[in-house]
Amino acid sequence: MAVNGNAGIAQKVQKVTGSNPVIHSDFPDPDIIRVDDAYYMASTTMFLMPGCDVLRSYDLIHWEFLTHAYAELDDTPAENLEERGRNAYGCGMWAPSLRWHDGLFSIVFTSNDTQKTYVLEACNPAGPWAKRVIEGFYYDNSVLYDDDGRVYIVHGNTQLHLTELEADLSRPKAGGLNRIIAEDEPDADLGYEGSHIYKHDGRYYVWTCHFRSGCRKSEVCLMADALDGEFIAREVLDDDLGFHDLGDAQGGMVDTPDGQWYAFMMHDRGALGRVPTIMPMRFGEDGFPILGNDGRVPTEVSVPTAYADYPYRPLNGDVFCCATDSDKSAEDVADIVKSDKLAPFWQFNHNPHNQFWSVNEPTGTFTLHGGKIAANLNYAQNTLTQRTVGPRCMAEVTVGASQLQDGDFAGLAAFQGYYRYIAIRRAERGYALSVRIKPKDDDSIWGDGNYDASAIEVARTNLCGDTVRLRAIYDFTDKRDKVAFEYSDLAASAPHWIRLGNTYDLYYTLDYFIGCRIGLFLLPTEKCGGAAAFSEFKFFGPEETPELP
Repeated sequence: MAVNGNAGIAQKVQKVTGSNPVIHSDFPDPDIIRVDDAYYMASTTMFLMPGCDVLRSYDLIHWEFLTHAYAELDDTPAENLEERGRNAYGCGMWAPSLRWHDGLFSIVFTSNDTQKTYVLEACNPAGPWAKRVIEGFYYDNSVLYDDDGRVYIVHGNTQLHLTELEADLSRPKAGGLNRIIAEDEPDADLGYEGSHIYKHDGRYYVWTCHFRSGCRKSEVCLMADALDGEFIAREVLDDDLGFHDLGDAQGGMVDTPDGQWYAFMMHDRGALGRVPTIMPMRFGEDGFPILGNDGRVPTEVSVPTAYADYPYRPLNGDVFCCATDSDKSAEDVADIVKSDKLAPFWQFNHNPHNQFWSVNEPTGTFTLHGGKIAANLNYAQNTLTQRTVGPRCMAEVTVGASQLQDGDFAGLAAFQGYYRYIAIRRAERGYALSVRIKPKDDDSIWGDGNYDASAIEVARTNLCGDTVRLRAIYDFTDKRDKVAFEYSDLAASAPHWIRLGNTYDLYYTLDYFIGCRIGLFLLPTEKCGGAAAFSEFKFFGPEETPELP
C-alpha cells in the first residue's frame, strides 16, 4: 500500500532518533506490521468505545491515530452499562493480531465478556472495517499466513496451542494441524501468553510473554524449523528499564524497507498503564533474535525513514471534534478521520448512548445529558475519556452546571479502578464542589472488583456561581502515581486556582486492566433530565505540568 498524500514529503532515507518508551501512554498489547513504507499498530482498548485503535507511523517512533476499527464491539447489557452490576470492566477487546495478506488487512481478537473471537477486515487501514465472528475462542492470539497458503493461529495461556484455520479465518480447518507447541512450568505465576507468530528465513518464531515464579515478566522466543516440529524456547529479553522491577515484554518483530529488524514490546509503568517500546534486533548464528543491547532495552533508538519531516497528528488534544488541517491534503485528512466524529483521542467508557451527548462545533462545547440514574462513577453512561501521558500531564475544563438536577455530579476524573474526581453539584444555597474517591484497602494488583462500592467525599467547598474551571494534575514520575485537583470559581470577584483536598494515590489493577484516564462525566444519582456543559478543554503535556509532592 502506498503512502497516501505524502509523495511530496518523501526525502532521502535518514535516521530518526527517539527515546523509550516511544509512546509514553497506555497502548497495551501492541501488534505492528509494515506495508510498503508505512507501519501500522493495533492496540487493546478493552471496554472503551470506539474501540481497537489503529495507529500509523513512518519511523516506528512517532505515531498518529488512523482510526478506530469499530464503533461498538457488541450490543450487550454489560457493554451498554444498562444495569447495575453488569459491566465490561477488565473485559472487552483484548490483544489484537494485526495482519496484511493479499491486499486485505485483518485484526483478530477475543473478548472475555462475550467469549467470542472477532475478525475485523478492511482493504484500507483507515477503514471501513467489517466485523464478523470466528468459530472458537482463541485467547491472546496471533495469525500466520504461511507461504503455501495455509493459515494458522497460535493462542492460549500457559499452554500455547497452534491451530490451523480455514483460509477465510472462519473456523478450524477439518483435519488440520492442531497441537500444543509449549507448556509452561506448573509453578509459573502466569505462564506463557500474549503470543506473536512469524515466519522468517524458513524458520517459525513464536514470541510470548513469560512470568516465571517470583520473577518479573520477560520475553521468550520459541523457534522451530517446521510447525509440526519441536519448538525450542529461549529468553530473549529480561529488563525493567530501571523502573521498579517492572518488566518489558509481550511483543514481536517488524522489519524496515531496507531490511533492518526491530522488536517492539510493552513496559508496565504503574498507574499510567502499559507503554510501547522499540529496540533494534538481529538474528544470531543459531537463528534466535538478539534484542537491543544484548538483551537490554536501549534508552534511545534510531530508525531509518524517508519521511523524517512528516507532520504527525498528536495522540492527545484539546478539541472534541476533528477539524481539518491546512497542512494536510484533503485526501490525507479524509484518510485519518471524518470531520463529523469526535477526535480520535477521545473514547467513551463502554458503548455510548448517543441521544444523551452532543457537541456544539462552533462553540466547542461537549454536553452530557442525564439519561440514567447511576450508583457511582462506574455506571455513569457516556463518560468521555482520554489517555494520560507520562511522566506527568494535566487537564483543564470549564463546567457549566446551570442545568444540573438535584443529585447530579458533573466533573473531571482520574478514571481507573480506584477512581478519584472533582465535581460540581447543586447545594442548598447554590452550588458546591467536592472531591470524591473510591477507597483502596489493600495493595493487591487484582483490585477488589467491587464496582458497586460508593465513593467517599474527602473535600468540599461552596461556589459563588454555577460555572467553574476544574484542573486535574496527574503525576506518574518514577511511579509516584498521584493526582491532585484544583478549581477556579469563575463567579468569584478574583478567580484564581485553589487546591481542593490533598494528593491522592492512583493504582493499576487487573479488575480494570487499563491505565489511568482523564474523564469528563455527568453522574445522576437521584433523577434524570439534567445536563452539564464542558467547554474550553485543555490538555497539557509533561513540559507544562508541575510535579506533585
